[in-house]
Parts: sequence; structure tokens; C-alpha cells
Amino acid sequence: MDSGPRPQQAGAMTSLGGAEFAPLTKTYLNTASTGLLPLRTAQALKAAADDAAHGRVGPEYNFTALAAARAGFARIAGVPVDRVAAGNSVATHAGLIARALPSGAEVLIADDDFSSLVNPFAVRTDLKLRSAPLETLAEAVGPQTALVAVSAVQSADGRVADLAALRAAADQHGDTGGGTRIVVDATQAMGWLRLDPRHYDYLLCGSYKWLMCPHGVSLLVVPEDLGPDELVAFNSGWVAGEEPWNSCYGPIAELAHSARRFDERPAFVSYIAAQHSFALIEELGPERIGAYDLALADRCRAGARELGLLPVDARSPIVALPGQGAAAERLKAAGVEASVRAGNLRAAFHLYNTEADVDRLLEVLAEA
Repeated sequence: MDSGPRPQQAGAMTSLGGAEFAPLTKTYLNTASTGLLPLRTAQALKAAADDAAHGRVGPEYNFTALAAARAGFARIAGVPVDRVAAGNSVATHAGLIARALPSGAEVLIADDDFSSLVNPFAVRTDLKLRSAPLETLAEAVGPQTALVAVSAVQSADGRVADLAALRAAADQHGDTGGGTRIVVDATQAMGWLRLDPRHYDYLLCGSYKWLMCPHGVSLLVVPEDLGPDELVAFNSGWVAGEEPWNSCYGPIAELAHSARRFDERPAFVSYIAAQHSFALIEELGPERIGAYDLALADRCRAGARELGLLPVDARSPIVALPGQGAAAERLKAAGVEASVRAGNLRAAFHLYNTEADVDRLLEVLAEA
């Protein structure tokens, strides 16, 4: 089996994704905002919409697709499927965890991390919310820290959290502080970066970026040693029952015995599509995808430095150019789609991009 991306010549037009994606009408470098749908996923969406219009699909099919998507995500994450709950947004998952914390609990976050992760803890004004720079987050863990919430990869600039160091710090204080849980938002990581399940307790992942799903697909991985009273299924509806079709009326007599008890009612059409995107990630492999994406980002950073620009030092496919946010409109006019975050021009490279895309971005930036 091929263990890595095939070398490309400068300007090569064949991407790692190849025929899995439609030909692009512009230079799309905005996966950190929204990933492009593989053709197989788009076709599944179209078929689902057509089936719904003609009454050809019953609810049983929806649950079959949901189970397939859940299992696919579990394999990508490297966790047992019974630890995976399905929902619609990272903020809702984070809110479920935040609600379970006792009053006065200390929550440690990284400075300027993504709001969907941190705000559910911030609105709990009875919690002690503390912030520290990403680079020193592990050092900031103390004996009173009940929970650390951090993005595996920072949305604004692509910096990667040292989750191994964070786990070591949390374990060091576990005996004196009663245990420190680690919550990781993998939205900007899953799909190109393999995360070690030993380094977190909870994993939250919106799947519309590097996992290339439609909006409405968000997965929650709960701790392997989750206590019976640690997390309450406040968002549970009938789908969270051990037997959903026998849980439609009145209080649910028996919640699911697995993490499925924390399911929200899923956006079924999105999950029908998600199983196909997850399958593509599995076929190519996150390691191979990551190596390909990082090679493109490295080329971009090197080219930016040659132009006198100073990209943020980050080992990720997200390339951030501080102070260059104003260039986004000029790039868009030239057919190059990037984004602006925290004043940075942000380009993001994924398996449908090529070296030609990198060179086009640099060419337009050099015209300033």
C-alpha cells in the first residue's frame, strides 16, 4: 500500500484527492472555514434529497446511515464506537460538558481559542475561567484545575497544541486536585492529524472542515472511564433511548448504554452524506493526507518568506500571514479564495489542492 503522497513537479495539476473532487473554478484555499464535498458525498446528498421528495426512504435507513457514520468516525479517531455520541454542533457538546461541572470549578482555556469551545464555559459565571497562552498551557495546569478545554489546532493561525504535555500535566495534578479532565476540539485537526486518544478525555469535532461533511455533523467522544453521574444527558430525546422506537412518549425508561445516550436528534441527511466523506478519509489515511497537506503549507510558508512576509510558525496545513488580512479582497478578485481571521490572512491546504494553487496565491501576493 502507498504510504505517502506521490511527489509532484512544480505546477502539477493532480491532487491527492484526484477524481474524488469536481474540477474547481477557482483556487480554493479555505478548508479551515469550510471543506469541499467529495463527489461521492455530494451524490449521496442529492440522492437523499430526491428520495425524501419521492417518499422512497423510511426512517430505518436514516439510522443505518447514522450508525455507519458513527462507526467511521470512531475508526478515524481510534476509539471504540460506544464512546461516540452524534450531534449537530461543537458548542452544544461543549455546553453539555460545561453544565455538568460543579459551581466554583476551575476551567483553563488557551488565549483567544475558538468561541464555540470556550463560550459555553464562560457563560457559566459561577465557574472560575482562567486563560493562558497556548505555548504555556500545560505549565498553567494546577491542582485546582478541574478541566482544560483547548483546540488541537488553532483556528486563527494553525498553531498545534502539545496535547501530550497537557496530559502529563493533568495527570501530575490528578492525585492532589481530584483529577483534571481534558476537552479537545478537533475540528481543525481531524482528517489530517491523527490524535492520540490517551491525550484527551473528551473530544469534540465539527466535521464540515477537514472531514469534508455537510454542516450539521458534530461528534462527541466521551471518556473511557466516564462516571455514572459525571455527565447528564440533558439534550437527550427519543433517539437517545436504548430502544429509540420504544422511547417516543413520556420519560425515557432506559437511556442507551453507550455514548449514544448523549445523542441529539441528528441532522439525518447530513449524516447520510457524512458516512461517504469518512470513508474517503479512511481510504486515503489521515497520515497520508496530513503529509500531503503539510507539504503544500510548507511550500507556501517558504514562498511567503521569500516575499518578505512572516507566516506564523505552525506545523499545520493552515498558513497565517499576520497583517495581511487586507489582501483577501484582492485575492478574491483574482480567483483565490482565502479568509481573514484575527487580522491574519489565512490560507488552508487540503487534499484537493495542488502546488499550482500555492504558486497562484504567492503570485497574487507578490503583485502588491
